[in-house]
Amino acid sequence: MGNSLSCCLCPNASPKLGRRRGSAEPDCESEVYKAAAGNAVAVAPAAATVEPAELDFAGGEGHHLQHISDREMPEDLALEPNPSDHPRASTIFLSKSQTAVRQKKKSNHLNHVSPGQLTKKYNSCSTIFLDDSIVRQPNLRTTLKRMTLAIYYHIKNRDADRSLDIFDERLHPLTREKIPEEYFEHDPEHEFIYRFVHTLFSAALLTADCAVVTLVYLERLLTYAEIDICPTNWKRIVLGAILLASRLWDDDAVRDVEYSQILKDVTVEDMNEMERHVLELLHFNINVPFSVYAKYYFDLRSLAHDNNLNVLFTPLTKQRARNYEAISRLCDDEYKDVCRAAMRRSFSADHFIGIRRSNAILS
Repeated sequence: MGNSLSCCLCPNASPKLGRRRGSAEPDCESEVYKAAAGNAVAVAPAAATVEPAELDFAGGEGHHLQHISDREMPEDLALEPNPSDHPRASTIFLSKSQTAVRQKKKSNHLNHVSPGQLTKKYNSCSTIFLDDSIVRQPNLRTTLKRMTLAIYYHIKNRDADRSLDIFDERLHPLTREKIPEEYFEHDPEHEFIYRFVHTLFSAALLTADCAVVTLVYLERLLTYAEIDICPTNWKRIVLGAILLASRLWDDDAVRDVEYSQILKDVTVEDMNEMERHVLELLHFNINVPFSVYAKYYFDLRSLAHDNNLNVLFTPLTKQRARNYEAISRLCDDEYKDVCRAAMRRSFSADHFIGIRRSNAILS
């Protein structure tokens, strides 16, 4: 009674780490259980110091089994997964915004600043307040506000000013007008970023989910290329991410020729070259799993909540509830169709293999 047995007593307790058994390594398992049976305090025997060279990570003996999540990610990202690739890693923009949010709350507390009139509406037993955004059909204006706020925090809390020539607006201007050098010395405000992105989305008729994917590509580009988004390159980086997201995720993809009509001073060749560089810097990794998309969507909602972005909440009516139910039913039907198609492909493959085996036996 009172004895506590811990796997930490034995150096072989970890299933992920295989060690060579030899005379220098005592069988601590039997000694621990003998001590427990005698109602004595179990003391771990002093294990011999194992040099790094003695660790056996060879796959031939089967002691070390690599975890499946480690096998799926590149070696250089195994310790710190890229948030744009892995749904469990926290988004970069949310972590960059937390510092500013904490400083603002601390400043308000020290200066005794009143939070003002509370405008947030809370649910009750009879009334449910919702905005008009859901993960599959976000509201365009609200999503753009949140996405551009994430870009704003990327610029404001950047680590350095690393950049590439293809994104430098001083080398590749988006307008023929002379831009003063002071323009590149100050961080753009959130409203200025929003107007630039909103103009592109409105003119190209892009959807809100394209904005979420644009942010995924932007953070993936910053991580893969090891660059920072700063006053000299933010427009071209955002434009390159929008070009790629609209081409791959929008049903009616806008061609570069049409973008050149929106940005009249930018040539089609310049857009093609920038898009090619973005693809190469992403290593042509343009896949965005739905789990990653959902993570970015909900982190954008958290970002808006932390920064008190005004979002219109209205009561849930019967008609809205029916619409949400219809959307949910449609998504379920699409998922079932995908599963049935996968099962048919699997059955066809198994049937084909069975026929091949039967013919081999008969012959």
